[in-house]
Amino acid sequence: MNQPLLRLYVDALYTSPYALSVFVVLREKGLAFDTLTLDLDAAQQQAPDFAQLSLTRRVPTLVDGDFALSESSAITEYLEQAYPAIPVYPADIRQRARARQVQAWLRSDLLPIRQERSTLVVFYGQKMPPLSPVAEAAAAKLISAAQTLLAGNAAYLFGEWSIVDVDLAVMLNRLILNGDQVPAELVAYAQRQWQRPSVQAWVNLQRPAL
Repeated sequence: MNQPLLRLYVDALYTSPYALSVFVVLREKGLAFDTLTLDLDAAQQQAPDFAQLSLTRRVPTLVDGDFALSESSAITEYLEQAYPAIPVYPADIRQRARARQVQAWLRSDLLPIRQERSTLVVFYGQKMPPLSPVAEAAAAKLISAAQTLLAGNAAYLFGEWSIVDVDLAVMLNRLILNGDQVPAELVAYAQRQWQRPSVQAWVNLQRPAL
């Protein structure tokens, strides 16, 4: 039986770090999927047909047959259980819990970094002014946590690659690609994740001009 084709709704600029995370998981798992874009500036995510699919009316939203799901970490956890042949989370239950802890933290904290270093820096090469004191404090917190997680210059957060490595690399690259000060070992770590073929497939997508 042919594998059903999945559909992934993402933003038209391909700048959502959360859409990237799901896109990478689909690529890593070798799943066939279509990528559909929504113009968020034109509020296409509020259209009635999309609202019927996406409870939160946000991207990413995944459609798998008659099942639709939004919110990136929920989607990646679903894909891990529904298509387990190629894992993207640690196998050990405690390591997996820590991986999800890091994912939740990156999505719920560090707001000043997200505000002052949008992913236009990462995917469009925009340059932003120096960080405010509150954003500097958030950056220091991010760097300290990353150094703790990668103690001993580890190649990956949990012994081998997981999707959380990409999530962390995106947050670090908000700073690195703007020219902010980030320790060399974290720059090397982020660059290593960025060269992964599944990540490069997203990075190299044809983006519209701003």
